[in-house]
Amino acid sequence: MSLSFRQSDILNIAKQDGRVMVEDLAARFEVTVQTIRRDLSELADMGKLDRVHGGAVLRSGVSNIGYEDRRALNADTKARIAQHCAQDIPDGASVFLNIGTSTEAVARQLLGHKDLMVVTNNMNVANILVENPDCQIVVAGGVLRRSDGGLIGNLTISTIEQFKFDYAIIGCSALDINGDLLDFDFQEVRVSQTIISQARKTCLVADQSKFQRTAPARIASLSEVDVFYTDQALPNDLTRKCKEWNTQVKLCG
Repeated sequence: MSLSFRQSDILNIAKQDGRVMVEDLAARFEVTVQTIRRDLSELADMGKLDRVHGGAVLRSGVSNIGYEDRRALNADTKARIAQHCAQDIPDGASVFLNIGTSTEAVARQLLGHKDLMVVTNNMNVANILVENPDCQIVVAGGVLRRSDGGLIGNLTISTIEQFKFDYAIIGCSALDINGDLLDFDFQEVRVSQTIISQARKTCLVADQSKFQRTAPARIASLSEVDVFYTDQALPNDLTRKCKEWNTQVKLCG
């Protein structure tokens, strides 16, 4: 089944925003809600979206969406979150930035920082920070994942273990309602766990679309995170747990 022009536009909106709502789409395209519901059902049947109450979200599964789609997804929100995170990193700090488009957004916000040392297993982060002459860049070795410029594997872990960072800035592919950070690649999970263990302070940058997705591999719990930068208030139960864990939640709306 081929996509109609409207369905193609709906899918692009979902890739940008993480989800689409029936009433919003009906108003946008000037059609009935029944027409939009039919479009969303057909997109779900094609495996493009998952239906939820009132709309649809990008399909979750055992594989991640493509890098270019992830980079475009909630780009403005990621930039706001990154700005708040970077403001809390002082000049002269040692920082680890891991794989992900959210951490790449943080790297862009660090271009004006002074006397930084950044260690990363993300080739895109290294290329971004080349523009900052006051930033020493250390690239962790490992196997290059061509799809997104990530470095993973035992060599990456061995490199990370040689450091103790002031700040680890990490992202994740998904968050569940219990506060578990999730990912798709088991090798990347091992790297992320090592990053957390070598950091004096761990910061998670993740927007609310991560709660609408799932992934099969567990990285850690929000209880192991010092500061969580996000764009919307968490569910009440998770807010209570974060208070019990002394995990600070900073809203970057």
